[in-house]
Amino acid sequence: MSLDVSKFMENVVAKNPAEPEFHQAVEEVIKSLAPFVNANPKYLEQGLLERIVEPERVISFRVPWVDDNGQVQVNRGYRVQFNGAIGPYKGGLRFAPNVTQGTLKFLGFEQTFKNSLTGLPMGGGKGGADFNGIGKSDAEVMRFCQSFMSELYRHVGPDTDVPAGDIGVGAREIGFLFGQYKKLVNRYEGVLTGKGLTYGGSLGRTEATGYGVAYFTDHVLQKNGLGTFEGKTVTISGAGNVGCYLIEKINAMGGKVVTVADPFGYVYVPTGVTAEHLEFLKPLWAVYRRPIKDFATEYGFEYREGRRAWEVPCDVAIPTACQNELDGNDAKTLLANGVKAVVEAANMPSTKEAVDAFVDAKIPFGPGKAANAGGVAVSGMEMSQNSMRYNWTKEEVLDKLQGVMLGIHNTCVEHGTKEDGYINYVDGANIGGFVKVADAMLAQGIV
Repeated sequence: MSLDVSKFMENVVAKNPAEPEFHQAVEEVIKSLAPFVNANPKYLEQGLLERIVEPERVISFRVPWVDDNGQVQVNRGYRVQFNGAIGPYKGGLRFAPNVTQGTLKFLGFEQTFKNSLTGLPMGGGKGGADFNGIGKSDAEVMRFCQSFMSELYRHVGPDTDVPAGDIGVGAREIGFLFGQYKKLVNRYEGVLTGKGLTYGGSLGRTEATGYGVAYFTDHVLQKNGLGTFEGKTVTISGAGNVGCYLIEKINAMGGKVVTVADPFGYVYVPTGVTAEHLEFLKPLWAVYRRPIKDFATEYGFEYREGRRAWEVPCDVAIPTACQNELDGNDAKTLLANGVKAVVEAANMPSTKEAVDAFVDAKIPFGPGKAANAGGVAVSGMEMSQNSMRYNWTKEEVLDKLQGVMLGIHNTCVEHGTKEDGYINYVDGANIGGFVKVADAMLAQGIV
């Protein structure tokens, strides 16, 4: 018995039509796993691979709400509970107009392996709605969140499924969602993470994803003989929560970030984004919902509309926004300009062609499921603190986060080092995340 990747993917595509992002995510993992599972045939038994790419449960529901003009609006909500073999389902909620079931299946599948890599007992899940919060009043967002939770509460709980925030779901939305859940179940429990510090949130959670990427990238640089961030020029593609705290930590490590961006263009900051700039950037989107162009205008920097940051020469490139934002042509440009390492700070932000280009060039490439696991790691810590009715200090949380990111890096090295010494972090993350989940599934029988 052996795994035929082409035949396996034919079946996946046939069963999941019109879901290209899900196909992409599955194919990447299965290609990494093929040599490993063929050498370890126990993982080909009990239909394990066929089960691991199938969500355990997909919930779809309508979300009716009333806007400020008294008009009834209807959105569609989802929760994909992908794999609960190693713990309660865990993964964010995304509110964005382009959210589909296929998007959330891809994200839930990725989340399964990301959560496994952290070493914490968390399964994989994802959810959200095709709701666009841009331009909505606080009252409209509250009414939408309350309607959304009025259905979702039936399917989540601290020992069942613990959602968090994601694109379009920040502190405001988490607060509205938690308030409605508490009202409906008449219990005060840790059903959501990313909560405010006054009602069960964890210190260090806001910084966790960005800091975690910086910690992971630092390990990648050092392990591959590239030194540290000291003196390195870095390009990133976002300026939201992840991007701002990533810049903050890179600055502390001696690096220089020269770009920030949004979906409409990027700003070139040749002298590097400073702490003063960050004070302007942090609330730019999170609070004011304003474009990155406003940052360029405020400080007199060049705004390059309709272009991507990957054209700027750099030592390290870190895509920080959304899936498939860095394509094959971008990869060629980065390589031609001498990029030394690429690390993902988002969920699958590089296309297959881009990933292949970096791996073929034998430069270190850190996939998102490994590099940006810091957020969910601290979410797991928030779950623990909620269970204990206790809070760790920020220093304790960030110290634990550094340990988690080092562990993830070491797992990638263990499973991804090739005979020629090149570390394929994609293979390492996929195999390392798979083993724990697969062993748990085999131990629990065919369920």
